[in-house]
Amino acid sequence: MKTLIVVTGPTAVGKTDLCLNLASQFNIPIINADSRQIYREMKIGTAAPTEEQLRQVRHYFVATQSIKDYFSASIYEQQVMTLLEELFKDSDYALMTGGSMMYIDAVCNGIDDIPTVDDNTREELKRRLADEGLEALCNQLHELDPEHWAIVDRLNPRRVVHALEICIMTGKTYTSFRKNERKKRPFHIIKIALNRDRNELYERINHRVDLMMKHGLMEEARALYPLRELNALNTVGYKEMFAYFDSVWTLDEAIERLKGNTRRYARKQLTWFKRDPEVKWFSPDQKEEIIEYIKQSSIVDNTTC
Repeated sequence: MKTLIVVTGPTAVGKTDLCLNLASQFNIPIINADSRQIYREMKIGTAAPTEEQLRQVRHYFVATQSIKDYFSASIYEQQVMTLLEELFKDSDYALMTGGSMMYIDAVCNGIDDIPTVDDNTREELKRRLADEGLEALCNQLHELDPEHWAIVDRLNPRRVVHALEICIMTGKTYTSFRKNERKKRPFHIIKIALNRDRNELYERINHRVDLMMKHGLMEEARALYPLRELNALNTVGYKEMFAYFDSVWTLDEAIERLKGNTRRYARKQLTWFKRDPEVKWFSPDQKEEIIEYIKQSSIVDNTTC
């Protein structure tokens, strides 16, 4: 049976170096599962693969979208599944890596078939959010879908607006589309997660932020500042720079906030991945052990098919 190798873990843990090694070992490309590295305007702040790395191994879903484009985990699932059909024609293995929990789950487990929001509805809700505020939209969601209103994060504009978009566009509740049924995949999935000593991980995160600043994160963020209301830019690295531009923090404060928020996000990622009993944990330095684990897991699966 064909095998999808999934390598995940917290930001800055060392996924890139390991996956470049695995891609060479199995002679396969890399499917990116970082929801922000898909945007071509956000190279520095997302620690996207370098030009040298992109030349070394073919990557998919890196710098393929504009931050002005609508993209979602559902779209990602559909496109990756189509890509895997092609990749598996030439190889028994495929490799997907990244730290975006929803994107990985979408491919491994499937995602609810929620309709794509049309441009008119999206623009109308964006205007209403700016004019009426989040509370007014929460109140309407309560009227149209009280079940989802009861569980949604009502302080998160993106989640409230998306649910309301679906209600208004379809005339049905957002809840009616949320079935949470796991989809069966026509391939074997091996999930590998990387972790390090907590202090070592935090040092790597702090060092990465320093390198981002050295390589031009401030200039990249300043160029994107006029578009700061876009959802793609509501992410660590850019929010802190925007706050500095708005004189909310000094530059030193913004950098420290960036480091702290990145560390907090890494903890959130680890908590998410540790809930998955199918994940096998390794240190990034255990390259030989990881390769052997992949080979042995594939043999075991093929004998049971």
